[in-house]
Amino acid sequence: MSKLPDDHKFLDLSDYGRPMARIIANRLKKTTITPIHVTFGFLCSGVIAVACMYYSYNWYAAFFFILKSILDAADGELARIKDTPSYTGRYFDSLSDFVLNILIFVVLWHITNVEFGFAVLAFLGLQLQGTLYNYYYVILRNKFHGDVTSRIFESGTPVAMLGEHQRNVNVLFWWYRILYGSFDRVIYKLDGEAANGRHLPNWLMTAVSTFGLGFQLLIISVMLVLGWADYIIPFFIMYSLFIFLFIAIRKSL
Repeated sequence: MSKLPDDHKFLDLSDYGRPMARIIANRLKKTTITPIHVTFGFLCSGVIAVACMYYSYNWYAAFFFILKSILDAADGELARIKDTPSYTGRYFDSLSDFVLNILIFVVLWHITNVEFGFAVLAFLGLQLQGTLYNYYYVILRNKFHGDVTSRIFESGTPVAMLGEHQRNVNVLFWWYRILYGSFDRVIYKLDGEAANGRHLPNWLMTAVSTFGLGFQLLIISVMLVLGWADYIIPFFIMYSLFIFLFIAIRKSL
């Protein structure tokens, strides 16, 4: 099952790993490996990438960042193929991304001449970018009866799905609200009526997909390989200004 019906799919620039992810998921569908195992895999790949970045093995860092993006897509694909969606997997995925994003910017601050305050600002900008992308994407998925594991407004602890434990959902959701709640509130404040507005056009979703973590990691990978590590933090600070542009465009439709 796809995240969106065919009639409403758009070119997702952050989802370049999907074809390989489907191959991986199909190979794993008759095994005992679960989507959670795959999520652990992308967490490990991301940590390895950060370690390679720290030691200036930039080609290896790029490889493992791209592998992380592929596995990040594969866990959801496997959940759909096995028909085992879960809030446990959804929140564990998001928390893993948050941890990796922190590690990335801590290491970037360490290996460049950029001040710590700018590293924090870039991290916050990157998180807000991803929040806007996910917000619009989840609106589409809910409106057109696609995958609805993610909710538009994460305002209360969800009821555990079949095959998962409520206690796990409670703990992971608590951490999700602690780490992501402020970013969600900022985006809701900026564009809280998006869910009630007109259909988000495909061209706008393609533009906003550059805020997806897969595309963000691709940008980081390319800049590392080109020897532009010093410019990664300034780039994400400046690119955060497009949050206001995309929201303004959405409101004008």
